[in-house]
Amino acid sequence: MSSNMSVLAANEMLPASREVALPAANYIFNKANLAQYRQMMQRGLELVMSNISTSEKPFSGVLPHELASLFEGLNLDHTYATLDEVLAEVQALYLNDAIYFHHPSYVAHLNCPIVVPAILAELILSSVNSSVDTWDQSAGATLIEQSLIDWSLGKIGFNDQADGVFTSGGTQSNLMALLLAREYVCQQRWRHSIKQHGLPPDYRKLRIFTSELSHFSVQKSAAVLGLGYDAAIAIPADNYYRMDMSALAEALQRSCDEGLVPMAVVATAGTTDFGSIDPLPRIADLCQQYGAWMHVDAAYGCGLLVSPRHRHWIDGIEKADSVTVDYHKSFFQPVSCGAFFTKDKPHLAAVTYHADYLNPLSQSQEGTPNLVNKSLQTTRRFDALKLWLTLRTMGADAIGEGFDRVIHLARQTYMLLLSEPNIEVIHQPQLSTLVFRYRPCLVCDESIFDEVNVGIRKALARSGEALVAGTKVRGRQYLKFTLLNPTATISDIQAVLKLIKQQGAEYVSCVDSLAKEFSNE
Repeated sequence: MSSNMSVLAANEMLPASREVALPAANYIFNKANLAQYRQMMQRGLELVMSNISTSEKPFSGVLPHELASLFEGLNLDHTYATLDEVLAEVQALYLNDAIYFHHPSYVAHLNCPIVVPAILAELILSSVNSSVDTWDQSAGATLIEQSLIDWSLGKIGFNDQADGVFTSGGTQSNLMALLLAREYVCQQRWRHSIKQHGLPPDYRKLRIFTSELSHFSVQKSAAVLGLGYDAAIAIPADNYYRMDMSALAEALQRSCDEGLVPMAVVATAGTTDFGSIDPLPRIADLCQQYGAWMHVDAAYGCGLLVSPRHRHWIDGIEKADSVTVDYHKSFFQPVSCGAFFTKDKPHLAAVTYHADYLNPLSQSQEGTPNLVNKSLQTTRRFDALKLWLTLRTMGADAIGEGFDRVIHLARQTYMLLLSEPNIEVIHQPQLSTLVFRYRPCLVCDESIFDEVNVGIRKALARSGEALVAGTKVRGRQYLKFTLLNPTATISDIQAVLKLIKQQGAEYVSCVDSLAKEFSNE
């Protein structure tokens, strides 16, 4: 077939007229479909409001195989005739069994209830669908994000030489920190650019030091960066569950004595289990002494940046080389909404690559602000709008007061747990987490304690009445409260604790019955 005939054949496959309506055109968000947009948004609003107003529990208690059965035989090539049918399916497959973080009996993980201005921002940013990688895709969105970066840098205590970028959350931010640290230390020690030439011959000497209680993303990042899990040295925690400074100093010196290279120390401002804050000023001194990059993972504790009462708990964060924050934890923002910051903006060049079709070097030389130049992501949502609307509507003090409230609730809960004879609480909270276990007085077998506390958590989840977290401390099983709901009260916690004691007593009773039955046999 000649080329002209190929073109003719291709043209014959096109609609006879450009005015012929294609199915997709009926649904594209544009001027012609604004009525449908309003109708669908209103129906969605009504659906969510109905579920929130009628939900009595944070969870349905459904098990994975039970919910999976609803998906068997679904034909995704089938299209429903009405929006009612579509939303009914969403109700059945998702909303009926969704986990509702706003409920006061949800005290499991670091999931916060979210504020209404941020939900409004989600509607706006999703509708416009800006991608904040380049100026010509985002315009004002770029400047809003940069303004929030600058605002956050000021709260941290960095000067105008610092910079940052919004991220998907703490894992990505911690990866960026260690990537920048790796590049910096290799440049300083061996005059070697990993970005240009790959890993240096002595890369196996690089070491990362972090608390044994730090986030798993530190080890994960070490693996992703080609250093391996073994490069991450876990430093023991002290009696307050903070990184032990004597152990850190010894580990740094021992590494140097063995010819290894201290690349970075990752301090945690709010450990996942205990909410503990590592001694930031002393870590900064050791980093300076050994030439290591100091990173502060404040994904959880970043609410202290705007706390009217407790900001001093993270004094020393301004001495870090980089910082992680998660606004979707203690700023009450929808996921995802995190950010990464570095004290010296030139370090961000480690993630810069200029593509002629997207962000050519000439644009940077002209001063065009392409945020992709400092991000691991290319296409990126305008998540900054959520924080912007929140600050402009509520103000930073309101966010900080909300975080202070959950800190106060954690202190009240600690006193409550201490008053219970069958509850063993193992630490005084610093932020808003508490680790404890149900420990009946008449039982002395540690393995039974483990079984009981695992059983309590499963039973609560199955009932859907409350969701609590679980963790292990020194090999033993514990329960955990994570308090991030500023509308929850001590009465709400008392209700959850009552459920825990009831389930614990029932479990112990069953164990006793089985033991007696076995002994009789």
